[in-house]
Amino acid sequence: MPASIILSNLSLSTPDGRPLLSSIDLTFAAERTGLVGRNGVGKTTLLASIAREHVPQSGRVSVNGTIGLLRQGAQVIPGATVADLFGVRQSLDLLRRAERGDASADEIAVIDWTLEARLEADLARLGFDPSPETELSCLSGGQITRVRLAALMFAEPDFLLLDEPTNNLDRDGRKAVTDLLAAWRGGAIVVSHDRGLLETMDAIVELTSLGATRYGGNWSNFRARKAVDLAAIRHDLAHAEKHLAEIDGTAQEAVERKARKDGGGRKKRARGDMPRILAGARRDRSEDSGGKTAQIAERRRAEALEAVDIARRRIEILQPLSVTLPSTELPAGREVVWLDGVSAGYHPERAIMRDLSFTIVGPERVAIVGPNGSGKTTLLNLVAGEMRPLAGTVRVRPDFALFDQKVGLLDPAVSILDNFRRLNPTAGTNECRAALARFMFRADAALQIVGRLSGGQLLRAGLACVFGGARPPSLLILDEPTNHLDIDSIEAVEAGLRAYDGALLVVSHDEAFLQAIGVTRRLDLAAGALHANGGIT
Repeated sequence: MPASIILSNLSLSTPDGRPLLSSIDLTFAAERTGLVGRNGVGKTTLLASIAREHVPQSGRVSVNGTIGLLRQGAQVIPGATVADLFGVRQSLDLLRRAERGDASADEIAVIDWTLEARLEADLARLGFDPSPETELSCLSGGQITRVRLAALMFAEPDFLLLDEPTNNLDRDGRKAVTDLLAAWRGGAIVVSHDRGLLETMDAIVELTSLGATRYGGNWSNFRARKAVDLAAIRHDLAHAEKHLAEIDGTAQEAVERKARKDGGGRKKRARGDMPRILAGARRDRSEDSGGKTAQIAERRRAEALEAVDIARRRIEILQPLSVTLPSTELPAGREVVWLDGVSAGYHPERAIMRDLSFTIVGPERVAIVGPNGSGKTTLLNLVAGEMRPLAGTVRVRPDFALFDQKVGLLDPAVSILDNFRRLNPTAGTNECRAALARFMFRADAALQIVGRLSGGQLLRAGLACVFGGARPPSLLILDEPTNHLDIDSIEAVEAGLRAYDGALLVVSHDEAFLQAIGVTRRLDLAAGALHANGGIT
């Protein structure tokens, strides 16, 4: 029987009982399926339910075949090695003892002599080849992700369940994941906001508060199909609302017509122009006719209301994220960033970069690119004054804002409003409230504790606190701003940054994001060192 995953009438909730998804019916076969949806809708919970790590509220999960799960942000166990992730530490120890001549005959009989070669081959497929004895604590987040993926491949499951597999990966790492999935012949369910990766999928399943919808084809096909479907639904809603308005208008005209007719009859009776018995008969017929007409009108109106309700229930009602950044009025010739002969690193004898010189003038948009560990975040910290250079000079306009991956400029222990007041101490209460409302933090929403916000809310809160003040910064420094955003939020941020008239210095592995915000120049930190103006394009 072919491998498959079948979800039947599945309903999911969070550990504290908040409903997520209800009445989900889906079937996954041996194809690559992208799982998309806004943050918090239940994508990770759905993967955990398939992997038997989360108990559904109701419904059934049927899995025919084996599963390999890549969790997002899984913790590293102290002392764990690459071999531990592959589950082969004891087998490798036995192989090493046999190579030294310390294994017994019984042990030699069960040794897998191809083990090390197979392990190395799977690591090489992900473009990374550490020793099996390498401790995971010595690796970067992106390197650990590659090792985890290689370990999944090594286990040869029927289905891969991947939760944001390209987060924290550099360009080469993202390509390795894309190539791996392109060659994968089993099933794969991939939660991702990486639009490049989603372009390689065979199908897209979108999760919303209304349920789950499957679209055949890749990301571009999904967007086109969904746009057509949404236009059709909105057309149906507009037609239903128009029909309801027409019925209400016709009913009102009938009421007014009857009122005029009844008024005329009353006047005739009052003048004595009509015999009493005839007037009574006409009144009875009028009442009977009016009652039947009212019943018909009420039935038609109920049907029209039902049609409007059905159409409205097909549209997900969300508060859309909008990012509008005020003008900085930065002149085109104004120097914003100036580095001359800079060397930097965390140890004088092991500099990450040497003799780096570059400038940013006016509203330039500069991306820092390069492999994991090449010094991209180090360079941002230099520009932001978070660290001092080992040699050389760094000069930066004082009105800048740094947005790291955790939006560290905000205090997570206090509310958005309190953060705004801390960063804008001269702003009055009304000014604070009005500024936050422009970023959709109205009324009690402004009182939310920062540490409890989602990724999209966190970035929006940071932008609100920085750009809601009297003087917006002329330089934005962004470190992987899209890592924890869903695609709708990414596109809203892209729109805001496209309209921003200040300078941008950005670290991002998301090529679609860099193109969308109009990057005009790149600093390539390839090979971990950038020498005097080298790598600038």
